[in-house]
Amino acid sequence: MDGGSTAIRYPWAEPPEHGAATEVAEGVLWLRLPLPMKLDHVNVYALDDGAGWTLVDTGFDTRKTRAIWETLLQGPLAGKPVTRVIVTHHHPDHVGLAGWFQERGAELVTTRTAWLMARMLRLDAQEVPSPETLTFWRRCGMDPAILEKRAGERPFNFADCVAPMPLGYKRIAQGDTIAAGGRTWDIHIGNGHAPEHATFWSRDDNLVLAGDQILPSISSNIGVYATEPEADPVADWLEACERLSTLARADHLVLGGHKLPFTGLPLRMRQLIDNHHGALDRLHRHLAAPQTAGECFAPLFKRRIGEGEYGLALVEAMAHCLHLWHEGRATRQVRDDGAWLWHTQSRA
Repeated sequence: MDGGSTAIRYPWAEPPEHGAATEVAEGVLWLRLPLPMKLDHVNVYALDDGAGWTLVDTGFDTRKTRAIWETLLQGPLAGKPVTRVIVTHHHPDHVGLAGWFQERGAELVTTRTAWLMARMLRLDAQEVPSPETLTFWRRCGMDPAILEKRAGERPFNFADCVAPMPLGYKRIAQGDTIAAGGRTWDIHIGNGHAPEHATFWSRDDNLVLAGDQILPSISSNIGVYATEPEADPVADWLEACERLSTLARADHLVLGGHKLPFTGLPLRMRQLIDNHHGALDRLHRHLAAPQTAGECFAPLFKRRIGEGEYGLALVEAMAHCLHLWHEGRATRQVRDDGAWLWHTQSRA
């Protein structure tokens, strides 16, 4: 095969400025919104439906993001209303302003799990971490100094950056199709990064709206939380990647939730799968001596983890330890301080 045709390539070297749009295909605009974190942006897309616009994801609910949307609505999107918002998954940088657009008359389209998770978490505001969360952090082996600090702080709440969500949405599911932007899109559901994450594959050309299920150059966070402390999202992720890889073509233009649009999807799917198998193998070797999840950053991430990344790294390390445990490749026992100690033994 021609290696050049299968390499990962980026047709656009730079993203659109805030308040501007880049046309990536006929009737499809790429927009970018800021995020107040290390991953400092989210990509959203506007699909031209003739009489109105369908948006794919929305960004955080902040004054700055609302102001950018007002600029977009008076600029690149001027002249037609936003009639529909598709949310790929329930994370706040994707669902944050869905309710704001609903209040302006747009229909919300998403998966059932995404809607239930987003609305439940939007209503579940807390002033201090719950007892279940504190117990889970101890089970992860959270650094004692960080645990003490976070135990007294107001935790992150969806209500901080997700607008109120009115009742009512249109459900989409695996195997459905949806018409938008002059195209018919097949809906394929991913998992692992977020439950029931929707991706959209155009029947009419080479476009894929991938949300955070398929990203270039970075791997989506795969974490376990106190809500389901023995979940196995790594297994969900690997299953979804294997299944979606059967759809991938080298010419697909993948429009993801972060970074740049790219081609070379078969190679990227292989990388996403192989990267996690490699991380699991390194972790398996690391756990020859019993360790907590909080002591497993080095083999998993191969770089220093700062305080700003610590929470996401901890839940991802816990997810990979749990995956080995679910597969029978690791055992665990509770240490005196409440942390799980994970341990592997070489096969004879």
